[in-house]
Amino acid sequence: RGRAAALGLPVWVKPSRLGSSVGIIKVAEPAALDAAVGTALEHDPRVIIEAHCEGLEVECSVIGNDAPETSLPGQLVVNADWYDYEAKYEPGGMDLVVPAPIGAEAIARVRELAADVYRSCGCTGLARCDFFVAGDGEVLVNELNTIPGFTETSVFSKLFEATGLPYPGLCDRLVELALERHESERSYRY
Repeated sequence: RGRAAALGLPVWVKPSRLGSSVGIIKVAEPAALDAAVGTALEHDPRVIIEAHCEGLEVECSVIGNDAPETSLPGQLVVNADWYDYEAKYEPGGMDLVVPAPIGAEAIARVRELAADVYRSCGCTGLARCDFFVAGDGEVLVNELNTIPGFTETSVFSKLFEATGLPYPGLCDRLVELALERHESERSYRY
């Protein structure tokens, strides 16, 4: 409680290893913290409590093995209080604006950070890096999603489509990357 209080309110309580915003609760009152932690523990034995961050929600898709390729960043315009499960999967829950209206410097910074995070975590194939861009232009990494949604209508593929790589080409590129990775791993002994 003390650490959560030090973050200020609101805070976000979330299961450590789950997706689609399942089990995430925005806590605005100290009395709600224990119940939110209990809900998160129903989904994962590890719980993360994060400070609330003001700013635009921006996402950047990444593909590659040793040399990550980034998409244009896109802004999520959520038509709800926050980007919860319903906003992600119900029609009209959010709109995607690509490129994100954050200025050329912030776009370059998001892309640079997305590639850096991808490399630092040892990713191969694909991932999506989520950010907040504050009003003063500061770019904050929110999280890395190593298994992003991957349909023609998912944010991941829409970002690459806006960058000039449509879905069929994206699928082809991912197969190429998988074959490249397989070939590079053939020299290892198991």
